[in-house]
Order: sequence, then C-alpha cells, then structure tokens
Amino acid sequence: MKKAEIGIIGGSGLYAMPGLTDVREERVTTPFGDPSDAFVLGELEGRKVAFLARHGRGHRLLPTELNFRANIYAMKMLGVERILSVSAVGSLKEEHKPTDFVMPDQFIDRTFARESTFFGEGIVAHVAFGDPVCATISSTFQKACDTVGVVGKSGGTYVCMEGPQFSTRAESNLYRSWGADVIGMTNLQEAKLAREAEICYATMAMVTDYDCWREGHDDVTVDQIVAVMHQNSSNAEKVVRVAIAAMPTEKACACGNALKYAILTDRKAIPAETRQKLALLLDKYL
Repeated sequence: MKKAEIGIIGGSGLYAMPGLTDVREERVTTPFGDPSDAFVLGELEGRKVAFLARHGRGHRLLPTELNFRANIYAMKMLGVERILSVSAVGSLKEEHKPTDFVMPDQFIDRTFARESTFFGEGIVAHVAFGDPVCATISSTFQKACDTVGVVGKSGGTYVCMEGPQFSTRAESNLYRSWGADVIGMTNLQEAKLAREAEICYATMAMVTDYDCWREGHDDVTVDQIVAVMHQNSSNAEKVVRVAIAAMPTEKACACGNALKYAILTDRKAIPAETRQKLALLLDKYL
C-alpha cells in the first residue's frame, strides 16, 4: 500500500513540518543504505505526505555526507510521486534578496565527491535532464508564494557546490559571470536521482545571504544566515502547506516516464544482483 503521495525534503532551517495529522515515524532501509533520518508520515491538507529532514534532525550531516541515493530511493519505496524540496541558498544577484524564494529551473554541477546515479554495476541508463525540474511543482510553488505573500521568483540557475566551506570571492564572481542566480550544496543530486526514479521534483530555494561577492556586504557568517533562516522557515512552512493543497492530482508532465528510452544495456546482460537491487525502478520496463 502506498504510504505517501507527496514527499517533502526540508533543508537548513526546515527540520519539521507543522500541521501534519495522523503522524507516525518510519525508518526505511534501502539497497543503497539508510536515509538521513526516519521519515515523518502523515496527512497535510488532505494529502498523504512523507517528510524527511535532509541533514537529519539536529543538522548532523554535511552536504557531502548525505546519502542522496537512499533518500530518493526511500521516497520511491514509500510510494511518493512528487518531491517538494526546500533548501537554503546564497544569492548571486542583487535582485534576489535575503528572505526571497527562488524556484530554479536549471543547475550547474560543481560537486566532485558524490554519488549521483542509481545505475552502474552492469546497467547503463542515460535519462534526459535538459529540463531538470518538474514545471508543475515549480508553478505550484510560485502560486503558493503569491498566496502567502512571500516574494517568490520562477526560473533561474542554481550552482551546486561541494562545500562545506562557502565560496571564495573569486568563485562567487565566476558564478555571477555565468549568469547564475543562487548557490547551494544539496539540490542537484536530488534532482538527478528523482529523475532516474521517475519522481517529479522541484526545489524552493530560500535566500539567506549574498554569498561573498557583494560590495559592502561582509563575509558571510553563520550567525547572519541563521537569523534569516528562522524567518525563511516560517514562510516555507506556509508556502509548502498551500502548495500541497493546490497540487494537481493528475500528472501532465513526462517525469514519470523518464526511463522509458534511457536503458541502453542489453536486457540479457544485466547482472541478476543489479536487476534485483533496482527492481523498484526497472520492473516497469523489464
């Protein structure tokens, strides 16, 4: 039985989801190991949801330490069809001010120490990723921001860096020269893996600071970021609640068929162990 329809991944500042009813916790073990924490299952606005604290409760896990594969695979195991991701980011443009929310539709990968695919070990698949987020979720986020009265901006490029250190000034200015909008440390792997798992995914990036590029803007400090994060998390709770209530029940996107033409390996050549490990993703096609 499907235990959840919509997944919420809460990032820095959003460690719980107020308003859930019929709440229970469930620990999920996947073929890729354990997720960041137990899932909090319940109902929100009449929809079955699964909430996961990305960095674990108490913020225990560095971005590089996150088991992205386990987090997304566990969502699939629970029956999740859409993931609403919330994360803290730095702004790379004057127009994106602290406490603004941005719904990026593109990513640039600057990570180098992470697992970003479920495939390998005898099976090759290449999913299309030109449009890396689900437009339905992004537009629902945007409308929810308008309803709640939060500044929400659709579109833009998210630079995903390794961290955990923040950028140097040279790096920050390089990303600005590329036309990027925001910078964070977590969302690209989630987007890639959600696409492979045929789950709709989009992120709502909560601006906490101007990174370190801005003239007259002191170097980013954790104290400054935490103060803005508290305000952002309060706004995010309201936006997510409205977005879930407004989320269409029918799916008009192609996210749910991402693997249809992606698997290149001869079916007879797929190792039995790998086939079994990825049964949740592959049974539909093999």
